[in-house]
Amino acid sequence: MTDSRSADRDAATDALFKALSDGTRRALLETLVREGEQNVQALTQQSGVSQPMVSRHMAKLKRAGLVTARRTGRETWYAARVKGLAPVIGWMAVHGALWSQRFSALEGLGK
Repeated sequence: MTDSRSADRDAATDALFKALSDGTRRALLETLVREGEQNVQALTQQSGVSQPMVSRHMAKLKRAGLVTARRTGRETWYAARVKGLAPVIGWMAVHGALWSQRFSALEGLGK
């Protein structure tokens, strides 16, 4: 049986992987990492995606904790929140180590 913290952590990791599963969202996030804070209009122009779609993608990235948003008048400005990747990086570190051990064991069988 899993405790609630473990379930919350799993749900957060699932949300991150889901947010990162879309190429457009990854490209938008990469733009923010490279170029810093951007408004929706700039992201729309750079991505070639419609404004409503950019807004939807950014909302998903925000829910996953990968971006922050701030309103200035009628504009929404987004910034990358790189710390939001921590659960995915942790998951990959643990599972990468497990797979490395398994591959090492398989290599040992071939000798």
